[in-house]
Amino acid sequence: MGTLSEILKEQWQWRKQILSLGLFDLKKTSAGAVLGPLWFFAKPAVYILVFWFALEVGLRSADQTGSDVPYILWLMGGLIPWFYIQEILGTGINVFKRYSYLVTKIKFPLAGIPTIFSISTFVVQLGLVVALLVVYFLCGLPLDLYLLQLPVALVLMFVFFNMFSLVTSLLSAISKDFMNLMKTLSTPLFWLSGIIFNVFNLGIPVIELILMLNPITFIVTMYRCAVYDKMWIWDKPEAIIGFVVVFVVTLLVTLVIYRRTHEEVADVL
Repeated sequence: MGTLSEILKEQWQWRKQILSLGLFDLKKTSAGAVLGPLWFFAKPAVYILVFWFALEVGLRSADQTGSDVPYILWLMGGLIPWFYIQEILGTGINVFKRYSYLVTKIKFPLAGIPTIFSISTFVVQLGLVVALLVVYFLCGLPLDLYLLQLPVALVLMFVFFNMFSLVTSLLSAISKDFMNLMKTLSTPLFWLSGIIFNVFNLGIPVIELILMLNPITFIVTMYRCAVYDKMWIWDKPEAIIGFVVVFVVTLLVTLVIYRRTHEEVADVL
């Protein structure tokens, strides 16, 4: 608990600097481009359109959903959170090298560095969620209480994957093999996380339960419960149980690894 208290205390004391650096990182990424921030949304838009054409037009996947709600909403509910998670699984697992000057030259709290990148990526995610809601209302769907699950999903996603970024960045700083392993797992996680298929339609309870231990699947399920399935996430208790178990285990692992390795990172870099 002492380690957790230390991390939270540092995050709070340095909150203004962390937020400023996160927004600055976002501005720096779009600097020099004529269209500026629009490029943050160009790649996701292309991905969504390509997947929509391949799955709905090409493979007729929409016919398998049994719903009158446009298939594009189901697809966006899976792909939009993935764009944030993909950044965490890519750059987010190696943030100490990305911001090495904060580690080696400035006395900046180590636990706050992953939050910088998480914030800059999260701002883009918020813009994508707004786009999702625009499509949602253009499809003629109503403003209802189920949509309240979106902000809850956003908070849970940010907290969990910010924690995930911290522990993986610590391990990546010490072991390059671990970083390569995580990058290798990025593509399998996409195909095994229920992003482009419905986990609950597999008809194999054991596999469904295993997939529910994947936090990506949980977040995607929450997005779709809000905008497509029109149900509450607690109607799928196995999803909540799986996420809670993984969250607690990840938290404990993060605290242990942080306590044992955070003083070595500066020397390694």
